[in-house]
Amino acid sequence: MIESAHKKILIFNVNWLGDVLFSTAAIRNIRRNFPHAFIACVIPSRCYPVLKDNPHLDEIIIFDEKDRHKGIFQRFEFIRALKIRGFDIVFLLHRSFSRSLICRLAGIPERIGHYTRKRAFLLTKKIIPPARDSLHRIDYYLDIVERGGFKVEDRYTEFYYSESDAASVREFLKKNSVEERDFLVAINPGGNWVLKRWPKEYWGELSDKLIEKFKAKVVITGGHNDLSLALQIGEKMKFKPLIACGAFTIKQLGALAKEADIFITGDTGPLHIANSVGAKKIIALFGPTSPEITGPYPLKNVVILQKNVGCKIPCYELKCKDARCMRAITPVDVIQAINR
Repeated sequence: MIESAHKKILIFNVNWLGDVLFSTAAIRNIRRNFPHAFIACVIPSRCYPVLKDNPHLDEIIIFDEKDRHKGIFQRFEFIRALKIRGFDIVFLLHRSFSRSLICRLAGIPERIGHYTRKRAFLLTKKIIPPARDSLHRIDYYLDIVERGGFKVEDRYTEFYYSESDAASVREFLKKNSVEERDFLVAINPGGNWVLKRWPKEYWGELSDKLIEKFKAKVVITGGHNDLSLALQIGEKMKFKPLIACGAFTIKQLGALAKEADIFITGDTGPLHIANSVGAKKIIALFGPTSPEITGPYPLKNVVILQKNVGCKIPCYELKCKDARCMRAITPVDVIQAINR
């Protein structure tokens, strides 16, 4: 395939914040293979901030299959818009049939993605997918690039925020009596999958210990939907934490993670944001998921805490009633990790 400044590349991305972050390694490596091409990426609107300001992309295209593009007419309008753009190649990071069909109907001549029986006829380059849970998500997306016939040089993630985002975070902290000399600990108790969440009473106990033993300033991060959880944690505490749920954009969350002395979180999107911006120290609490598959990379600033409770990891038991894998990690374990 001959590189050309007129080549137009499309990347049809995945749907979740953490997975989109993992895909930034593939985006960067695709750019290296096509340094002068026009490269666009399709993502749902909720993931837009993850890729906003990414220097390897020329355009971000929104596709909301359960909202603005739910109806058949909206789908065909989206297909028409892609067809007008005249893309030459699409990398399908998502394994869905519908996305493959969209790209076929949009007339994109080269369609590269992992093989599935249902969509095989829609791909021009069918890549046999790796066995389930055999690769880290970063490598899963890079597999499409490399086995599609392109060079892969590295595998780290990227997340970009502006100086104004950092300034907003510093101003927020200053207004809430957090000084530069303070020992700042950010905790992220939320997560889209409840079984990956650490018990709220543990968060409360840990936060009290951090304040009492280390004289820490503890800030609870999260979105608007995490506010109720944060208030419940605060109610269980002797001391008063700084609750910042809904106070920051995703970009500002990255700036906060960089500012904090320690960022403590479960296996969720903010973990990977913190790692992507080079947070000083991260403590990641893992239960039903596998660090080898969805863990942060690189690990130089990360401590992963996970206990063996006799369950197969990763575990997909969505009806688990006790979440004992998460309960097995205690606040004492976290304090010991901080001491180390």
